[in-house]
Amino acid sequence: MMRDSIRYVLDAVLVAFAGLALIPSVSTAQTGNRSIVEQLKNNAKEFQYRIGKQSGSLTQSTIAGPKTFNLAISTETSSTAVLTYLFEGLTQPSWLTNQVEPELAESWTHSDDGLIWTFKLRKDVQWHDGKGFTAHDVDFTFNQIIYNEDIPASARPGFNFRRFDEESGSWKEAKMTVKALDDYTVQCVLPVPFAPFLRSMGTPIYPKHILEKHVNDGTFTSTWNVSTEPAKIIGTGPFTIERYDVGERVILKRNPNYWLKDAQGNRLPYLEKVIFLIVPSTATALLKFQAKETDFYSVTGEHFPILKPQEKEGNFTIHKQGPAFGTTFLAFNMNPGKNADTDQPYLAPEKLNWFRNKTFRQAIAHGIDKDSIINNVMNGLGYPQWSSISPAAGDFHNSNVRQYDYNIEKANEILDDIGWIDTDGDGIREDDEGNPIEFSLVTNTGNVVREKVCTMIKQDLKKAGIEVHYKPLEFNALVSQLTSTYDWETIVIGFTGGTEPHNGINFWHSSERLHIWYPYQPQPATEWEAEINEVYIKGSQELNRDARVKYYHRAQAITAENVPIIYTVLSERLTAVRNVFGNMTPTLYALWDPRYLYRSAP
Repeated sequence: MMRDSIRYVLDAVLVAFAGLALIPSVSTAQTGNRSIVEQLKNNAKEFQYRIGKQSGSLTQSTIAGPKTFNLAISTETSSTAVLTYLFEGLTQPSWLTNQVEPELAESWTHSDDGLIWTFKLRKDVQWHDGKGFTAHDVDFTFNQIIYNEDIPASARPGFNFRRFDEESGSWKEAKMTVKALDDYTVQCVLPVPFAPFLRSMGTPIYPKHILEKHVNDGTFTSTWNVSTEPAKIIGTGPFTIERYDVGERVILKRNPNYWLKDAQGNRLPYLEKVIFLIVPSTATALLKFQAKETDFYSVTGEHFPILKPQEKEGNFTIHKQGPAFGTTFLAFNMNPGKNADTDQPYLAPEKLNWFRNKTFRQAIAHGIDKDSIINNVMNGLGYPQWSSISPAAGDFHNSNVRQYDYNIEKANEILDDIGWIDTDGDGIREDDEGNPIEFSLVTNTGNVVREKVCTMIKQDLKKAGIEVHYKPLEFNALVSQLTSTYDWETIVIGFTGGTEPHNGINFWHSSERLHIWYPYQPQPATEWEAEINEVYIKGSQELNRDARVKYYHRAQAITAENVPIIYTVLSERLTAVRNVFGNMTPTLYALWDPRYLYRSAP
């Protein structure tokens, strides 16, 4: 059960991905990845579900508890990782092949021009409270939540279709119409062709009978917060929330009335519980796994040589799944706005001037030693990242974008050319108005890799005459700075990724909430942002695959040239799993469908 349809979200944990061993060279690594990819494809091809037994649990760790139980407005993995077990969409991508499959929809048809889609829904689905799921819930989800301008719905960017208006010479937004034709038929009419439409219809559906009153009285955004009684969080998914012990754990329990059954007619899921242990750091997560308190662990390069020799004794296997989909980067705050309460700018004027200077950002890019991060922090299990789309996304990845090799001399030369030099001999450069070039850098606590990356950035930039004041923050506090208060200067953070580039529209389009360096732009602040907007729009509306690839390659080239964010490294996907589970196999996309996963031993 994948949720590729959920848009990019802020990632609390740097998920390390699977490789063969320490990486001696890029060419060797690429050869190794090709063999891994072929093995993963073969795993998917040969996999067959077995009949499991209803029992047992799956326990995992997370370094941040949920910020909300309202999935519709969630923008961070600390919440979505839990809530995706509770909610479903009309479609879903297969964890084996990544092909779109039915979920709450039973089947669909479309017009010849691809603009009218008709979905036939399952008639055997119930909400967790026993109420029947119908087409009116789909109608409600889109028309009263996703398209409601008073609700910051995280899915809305993916369903705001844009067309170019020749008369005004600008892009205009348009919605699709979603209508319940009867209790089990939904019709969607698109204003423009949309290549990832079926995949996007995996967006979660919400219960009209529970939430409509909160939409109507204006309390929706405060509904289903983390203090809500767990039994009141109602979805259609295979699990419900049994309890939430703040700062300790979230326990999900099996939905006994879930609609899906196995080949023998047994009602799924097999697992009785899914447990999330909330821990302060990835180091603690490792200790929990070693103590057999958790069942799987996303292995960092730092911890790989520790765990690998323990596989037999610990009764686990480290599975390899190829390069990471998600990204980790250094971002600059370029938001020119003001705090409405204090009337003070989010950013000091001189710092806004630095960060909006492309040449300055390029100098910083030359000051980040990606090879040292890979070798010293990740034990060689990683790759320098230059492009905004991971090579795990296949042909959508552009490997020919501009690269910034680690070169402090080059960084110093660029800064000298700007005229920002150290005039008082204290080792710190000043800008042309005499302001010392210093700024704060934050990342989330508990993520050892990111914390070490920040320390290395601080040390390297000092060699270029730039003073960095580094301070880690608790993840949800960090998210608030990025999405609410905007009171940050630079940050190292990660975003989830996937196989569909359009799912990053809420990050890349200048008008969207997660365009973090300057969100909600009324008009594109720069020509290059305007071009990225256009490329992403056209890429989503182009039905020819080769033409789509060209659009997204162009977007990656623009990003690499202008470096609004500076990518660090891609990790290898390495996941340690206890050898006690049935119906699992590593594929390019996942390890299992949690509905079919069963525990074969304590």
